[in-house]
Amino acid sequence: MTSPTVKILIVDDEPPIRRLLRVGLASEGFAIDEATNARDAIEHVAAERPDLILLDLGLPDMPGHDLLGRWRAELLEVPIIVLSSRTDEAGIVRALDLGADDYVTKPFGMKELVARIRVALRHRLQQQGEKPVFQTGDLSVDLVKRIVKVGGREIKLSPKEYDILRVLVQHAGKVLTHQHLLNQVWGGSTDVQYLRVYVRQLRQKIERQPDQPEYITTETGVGYRLRDVE
Repeated sequence: MTSPTVKILIVDDEPPIRRLLRVGLASEGFAIDEATNARDAIEHVAAERPDLILLDLGLPDMPGHDLLGRWRAELLEVPIIVLSSRTDEAGIVRALDLGADDYVTKPFGMKELVARIRVALRHRLQQQGEKPVFQTGDLSVDLVKRIVKVGGREIKLSPKEYDILRVLVQHAGKVLTHQHLLNQVWGGSTDVQYLRVYVRQLRQKIERQPDQPEYITTETGVGYRLRDVE
């Protein structure tokens, strides 16, 4: 069970959603605080500094994107997971580009949300004390020696394939938008189709079943995520 010292702030103006989150997350051992609008959320974060924020994008007094942008501009490093409608792909992409750590779409399952919360918290810890060798399942990536192995067997990657994998590894468990990857690997000057081609080639080399990837998963209309398991 998660330590009760992990404090989560729920920012949502819908009482049923807050109640669902409060009950479900408290049962997992999280300490829960709530804010019904952006003003209260800003005051709470300044006073309490939660360990993670669940942010609804549809707040009554300020767009959730503006609140997210404000916090990141203030260099707030707390993980932020946004809550969004399933059809709002553009809103999800914008939130991720503004600095959200992840997203869940309504309606969502509590198990999925708890898993996303744990990954976001773990990712933040990894950033603070990043290890040179990343491991998930049979995949290992040595970021110092630039060695990639699957099941102990070394895999030869092209420079661009490795660069894509390196960026995904550095943000393991987090969704990276197409534009973020294009900026990191190509400087933003390349069409997204090039990214899709290289990801397909990368999957051919590291996945058992490239058409059913277990490591590099697609977030439809948004980007890619490197699966991160303990």
